[in-house]
Parts: sequence; C-alpha cells; structure tokens
Amino acid sequence: MVEALTSGHHGVLWLVPLLPFAAAGLLALLPDKRGRLASLVVIGALAGSLVVAACALIGVLHPADGGGVMRSASSFVWFAIGDEPLRIGLLLDPLGAGMGAMVAFVALLILLYSRGYMADDRRFGRFFTFLSLFCGAMLLAVYSNSLLLLFVAWELVGLASYLLIGFYFKKPAAAAAAQKAFITTRIGDMAFFIGMIWLNSRAGTLLFYDGGNGLLESGALASLAGATTFGGITLSAAASLLILIGAMGKSGQVPLHTWLPDAMEGPTPVSALIHAATMVAAGVFLVARTHPIFAVGGEAGIALAATAWIGAITALYASLVAVAQHDIKRILAYSTVSQLGFMMVALGTGGVAAAMLHLVAHALFKALLFLSAGSVIHGCGGEQDIRRMGGLRKAMPLTFATYAVGMMALSGFPFVFSGFWSKEAVFHSAKSWPGGNGPFLLVVLAACLTAFYMTRQALLVFFGTPRDPRIHAHESPLPMTLPLVVLATATMLLSLVGTPAWPWFERWLDGTRAAFDPAALTKPGTTGLIVLSLVIVTAGVTAAWRVYGITAPRDASAPDPLASKTGRLWRVFEHAMSFNALYRKAVIGPLAFIAGGIDALERMVFHRSMANGERILKDVGRSAGRIDESAINPGFDRLCGGIEHQASSTSKSQSGRPQAGLRAIGLATAACIALYLWLSSR
Repeated sequence: MVEALTSGHHGVLWLVPLLPFAAAGLLALLPDKRGRLASLVVIGALAGSLVVAACALIGVLHPADGGGVMRSASSFVWFAIGDEPLRIGLLLDPLGAGMGAMVAFVALLILLYSRGYMADDRRFGRFFTFLSLFCGAMLLAVYSNSLLLLFVAWELVGLASYLLIGFYFKKPAAAAAAQKAFITTRIGDMAFFIGMIWLNSRAGTLLFYDGGNGLLESGALASLAGATTFGGITLSAAASLLILIGAMGKSGQVPLHTWLPDAMEGPTPVSALIHAATMVAAGVFLVARTHPIFAVGGEAGIALAATAWIGAITALYASLVAVAQHDIKRILAYSTVSQLGFMMVALGTGGVAAAMLHLVAHALFKALLFLSAGSVIHGCGGEQDIRRMGGLRKAMPLTFATYAVGMMALSGFPFVFSGFWSKEAVFHSAKSWPGGNGPFLLVVLAACLTAFYMTRQALLVFFGTPRDPRIHAHESPLPMTLPLVVLATATMLLSLVGTPAWPWFERWLDGTRAAFDPAALTKPGTTGLIVLSLVIVTAGVTAAWRVYGITAPRDASAPDPLASKTGRLWRVFEHAMSFNALYRKAVIGPLAFIAGGIDALERMVFHRSMANGERILKDVGRSAGRIDESAINPGFDRLCGGIEHQASSTSKSQSGRPQAGLRAIGLATAACIALYLWLSSR
C-alpha cells in the first residue's frame, strides 16, 4: 500500500497537496460573489486530501518487516542544469504521514468553522482561495522528499500567510502585520536557503532518501560530519545552524518572534490555522525532518545545544509576556510562541518523538482555543479585550465547555488531556539531556506560568459577572460550535497514545512496537516527572485563582490585580519586553536613516547631476544640429552636385553601341603597335 501511494511521480500521494492547489487555482478565476461555491470547492478538495492522507497514515501504522521505520521515497527529474539533473519527489514515513493527516484534519475543521465565521464578509470567496493555497503549500512541505521542494513549499506558505494576515488590507494594522510577518520570516528563509546551497554543494543532492545516496542517509551524513568550516565547526553543524535560523523565523523563536503576535490582525480562522497546523508548525517539522544532520555532532553538539537553549528562552519569555496581555487572541499567540519553544527544547535534547507528540497535541488544542476565542469574539460583537468580558459561561455554555478542554490541555491538567502527557515527554527529554539542566529548569518555570495565564484568561472571560453592559453575549451557530466539539474530543483521545504506560506514538516514529506496561508509570524517573507536572499545574492554577478568582475586577476600567503587585515589571511584560521598540531603534531606525540619506543624496546630487548632464547633452545636440544644417549638409550637397555633373558629362561620351567601342579599341591597339615598331627600329 505504501509503495502504491508513492510509486513514480504519478503516485496517489501527490493528490494530497495537489487538490488544494487545484482548488485555489480554479477559485482565483471566479469572482468573490461566488463565495459559497468557493467554500464548498475548497472543503471538498481538502476532504479529498484528508482521505488520501488518512490512507497514507494507515499504510505506515505498522513497522517495516524485520523492524525499522516504514518508509517509501520517490523521485524524478524536475529539470536539468547542464548535465546535472535536479530531482524532486515525495516521501512517506511515520513523521510525514502523521503530520500530513494532522494538518489536513485540523485545516478541514477550520474551513468548516470559517463558513459560519466569515459568512458576512464580502470577500468570502477570496478568503477560501487563500486558505486553500495555504493548506496545499503546507501539505507539500510535509510530504517532500527533497529539501528544495520543501523550500519551495516553505515560501508558498509564507506567501499565503502574507495574504491571509493582511486579508483586511484596508486596515493599516493588518497591512503592517502582513508586511512584518513577510519580512521577518524572510530573514530566516535567507539563512535556510544558504544552508541548502551549502548542503547541496557538499553532498551533491537535496533528496532526503535516495537508495542510500540521500542527504539523510549514512554516506552523506558521514561526508558532512567529516568536513570542517571556519572555527573548526563541522559542515553539518554549520548547515544545521542555518536551517535552525530558518525554523526560528517560521516558528517565532526569539529573536525572530515579533511577527507572530501581530499576526492576530488576520481573521480568527487564519490565526487558528497559522498557530495550530500550518506556518508555525513548519519550522518545528523542518528541524524534525533534518534532525539526523543536527544529531551528527552528538546529543550535546552545538546545533542541538543552540536549538535547546533558544527553545527554552523562547518558552519562558513568551510565558512571561502572556501573563500581562489583555487581548484574548494575543494571549493565545504568545502561548503559541511559548509552546513552540517547548517543541524546540525537545528537538534540541534529542526527543524528536516528544517534540512531534507535543506538536500534534498542540495543533489540536490550540486550534480549539483559537476557534473558541473566535466564538467568544463573535458572541460578544467583536470585543477582544478580556477585561470587558466576564460571566460568559452562562450565555455561551458550549463554547465554555470546549474552551475549558483546550485550556486544561494547554495548562497540563492530568490525566485525560493530551497536553499533560506531551509536556511530560518534553520534561523527560530535557531532564535526561547530557548538555545540562538549564533548558529543563526554564521550561518547568514556563509550564507553571502557562497554567497561571490560561487560568487567568478563563476566569476573566467566563467567570464572575459581566463587566461591560454593552456586551450582550450569545452562543455561536452550529457551523462554528460543531468543529469545537470534534477538536475537544480529539484533544482528549490523543492522550491514549502518548502515556508512558503505552508510548505508541514514540515507538511508531522509531519503527518499533509499543507494549502496554502500566508499571512504566511507577519508574523513579517517570513518577518524579509526573509528580512535578502535577505540582506545576496546581501551583499555576492556585496562584491565578487567588489573584483573579477572589479579587477579580468588578468593571472594565479597574486595573489588573497583578499590576499593582508587580509594579514596573508589569509594564515590561505588557509591552513584550520592548522588543518592537528595540528593533525600531536598533534596526529600523538606522536603516530608515541610511535610506533617508541615500534618498537625499539621490535627490540633491544624482538628480541634479543627471539634470545638468541632460542639459549639456541637449546643448551639444542642438549645436551639432546647427553645424549639420549650416555646414555639413550644404558641403555634402555641393559634393554630390559635382559628382552628378561629372557623371553627366562622362555619360555624354557614351553612345551605347558596342561597335563604336570596339572600333576605338582597335584604333588604339594599332597606334600602340605602330609606336612600338617605331621605337624598336631606332
């Protein structure tokens, strides 16, 4: 079955990204007024992708014969540069199959939700066109067997995110957010591109698997590990660091994170799609896919160490900032940044399976949280400030129930929520890392803060009394609430495959079979981390309840209870530690100054020089014209007249009869002979 899906470049697996691409191409030709038809076309295309992705997932559910990862790779020549063929193809293995099925499943639910959420938007059809392009690009990246094809899909993901974040382009904040996202991620993309070229120049291929000759296979890995660059760093480590920078841009890691919170300016379904299943997940997936290159230098190598520390710093930073935010979507945005940091920590400490388990779990409950937030915003007439809400659990009971599932999964509530087990897996990976306990301690603190700010959000939104009399909340319609129920159910069911008692997901990625072993929960290391997770969530929830459950503000204008307790520190967190201000002064300001100087130089020097040069050339041209008309033209005319006169005179001597010419030649010849004889006689 696996071979049938990927065999040749006509394999059925190509349909997974091709169907959304085809839908986007078709809808680009239709007017926006056909929005309902557009939504049905896109939903139908993605449903088809989900069916094929599910079949692909089923095909790799069992380990290969004799053990090992079930893997099938295909390739074909895309085009040739001289005598060098450039080959691309698709790859089906547990990593890609699980990721692809998750992306298609979550994206389909978000599309169904969007039919209700965006129903009144006049550009409804265009919105679904962009969503279809977004989904197709992400699915192509997931199944790529070539780093080049993955990069092409990677850039299409960036383009689609630009179009969707700036969907309300007439709103200045949305247009600025789209530009910021596009430019910031290009910084990482340029590093990724350089690393890709470097790898190709050394390994001679960009295919991941190619019958033993692929980039992720032993021969190429040994070659990359054996070559050194500046400072004695191996080529594999240097290329891995460049790939990491690319992943940092897409996955919003410090310091390339500033675009992600501003991406909230797009419609809420876009936020859910970006933060759950597509753009930000692409960076984590890239590191997971190329992890063999990162791991060549050992578990504590420079590339993995950088990944772990950057992830840990990002996780703690975003958690601190989320504590002081008031926009319901912005809190979730910083939560995404933090959770992506958790995934990077797992990848850096060698836990690819832990990172992917948390990625899949996060995709489900973060999509659930964003769509629940969209339901709250819809029910509150567009209000997003949690200080103006309150008591919504009575007016929106279904939204509250599904939001509570997502909130508890993200916070790490035991034991039926997938977030608890996926975070425990991250803790386990970080704790056993030979590079030190620094990342582990940072993510533990970040996890405690996560439970705190998510409980704070839930208390201010759904509990207490309404703080703004102008808000008359109501439950959202069925097209919006049904996807919430499905996602909430999936969030809890996923916990069955990620527990230490039955680590099916981890074993599946490794190509081995998992055995049900309840005794694994009582092992010293596992039990200690489970207890630690319980302590973390209990401490975070209790602290939030004491601050916001007991002393909750009574009206929207009241200051935050925590603001008076933290003083200036609150404002530091509220302004995201002033990263945007720092970039404006340290990067944007100097660049704007240089651009202004170049503009002034161009206007004052180059423009004037060009104007003077233009005048000189015009004067020279006019002078040349006068000389031409007054001297050259008359002289040339006289010369032509003389030649004409001479030609006319010569023509008169010609009769046009050959007999006369022959007679003259004969007379001249006779005269020459006579002269010769006379001279000879003397």
